[in-house]
Amino acid sequence: MKRYLPLLILLLLLAGAIARALDVPYLSGHVNDTAHMLSADAVTELEQRLTAYEDSTTNQIVLLTISSLDGEALEDYALRVAETWKLGQKGVDNGVLLLIARDDRKMRIEVGYGLEATVTDAMSSYIINDIITPLFRQGEFEAGIREGLNALMQAADGTLSPDDVSGSGDSGMEMLVFSLFWLGIVGLFTVIGLATPGCMGWFLYAFLVPFYAVPAVLLDIGGFPLGALIFLTYIIGYPLLKILLPKTAFGKRIQEKMKTMNTSRGGNWSSRGGWSSGGWSSGGGGFSSGGFSGGGGSFGGGGSSGGW
Repeated sequence: MKRYLPLLILLLLLAGAIARALDVPYLSGHVNDTAHMLSADAVTELEQRLTAYEDSTTNQIVLLTISSLDGEALEDYALRVAETWKLGQKGVDNGVLLLIARDDRKMRIEVGYGLEATVTDAMSSYIINDIITPLFRQGEFEAGIREGLNALMQAADGTLSPDDVSGSGDSGMEMLVFSLFWLGIVGLFTVIGLATPGCMGWFLYAFLVPFYAVPAVLLDIGGFPLGALIFLTYIIGYPLLKILLPKTAFGKRIQEKMKTMNTSRGGNWSSRGGWSSGGWSSGGGGFSSGGFSGGGGSFGGGGSSGGW
């Protein structure tokens, strides 16, 4: 008996793990909203659209919402659901599962073998992070699910542009780098304008306004209008500094040096071009302008996960 005790304990542990495993719900259709994240009208609409899509393409895209994973790993449960339901056609393996765990604030797209070439991991990540998640964070769950399923249908039949995916992860960083580079150049001329006495400094203030407006339009980080804040700071801060700076000892020294430089060079910053008493010189250096069931499809863990 002692010899079989370890085996008995192992079997009991396995039985307990199986008993604790989250049940796979009954497959009632393309839309299985067990977490009640959709209105009745939305369920009917999406069911009709996904049914029509499957009839025309044979691709089977299914939604499952659950209240909670109850501690189970998202990826494991999604794969178990997809394999249990056998989404997609047998031998073609063209099934896709969109699983959303409401209370855990997690979601996953599980892709059948046959669609991994079009609904790639990168494509799945793009749909989750760039399409569904922003809407979910605004509390627009119905819109997020609808747009996510629309994108999955487009991805599965190859009409979702690869440019959307390749640019999705890098566009924000590229825009940030460009805006900071732009502000660095404009900031240099801002300092020059603040240090330049007389009307020329005020002319530079007006001249630089549209250049500060560029990042005001483009620079937006996580929904925070950083570019607009910089633009507003310039509009208000420049006149205040322009008025207050000459009254300080530091400002007086700077303006004296600027006057000396301007006199010694005949009113030009550089003999080869730059700012002169007549504006930008010609030498360069300026700015230019029914009955439902799975069909026996197989899955191998392809897809992507995310949260909100």
